[in-house]
Amino acid sequence: MSRDGLTEPLTLYLVKRLEQVIRARMDEALRPHGLTTLQFTALTALRRRDGLSSAQLARRSFVTPQTMNEMVRWLEKHGHIERRRDPDNRRVLLITLTESGRSLLRRCDPLVEAIEAEMLGAVPAVQHPLFRQSLQLGYTALSAVDRAESAGT
Repeated sequence: MSRDGLTEPLTLYLVKRLEQVIRARMDEALRPHGLTTLQFTALTALRRRDGLSSAQLARRSFVTPQTMNEMVRWLEKHGHIERRRDPDNRRVLLITLTESGRSLLRRCDPLVEAIEAEMLGAVPAVQHPLFRQSLQLGYTALSAVDRAESAGT
């Protein structure tokens, strides 16, 4: 592929465009429920693994610790999560979903699933596993580089 400006865009550019349109569509779908895409992502991370610290939740939600601290305060204020001291390390607060948070996710899941179904509807069904695998492999390759660079600093 030539980089003379007259050929196809970089795959990275296409991935970023996809991410942006997904984010916009999710924000639009979740707004009536009082959530942003980032808040929904944090709540789903807690559904998969309750009892995370704010730092762990930030990593799993793809945000900075500072952004997560603000989100945690908002989610707690609205009754979607609770924080409690870690019995093994009293300085750490562990975050868990409340029933209100679980109920909110149950209402929002179909909205997000519909966006995914619409996106995947443009891809032949036989290619869905390969599409998912390719995205995972790309993520793994780049996150391995990030980890190696972080270890070297």
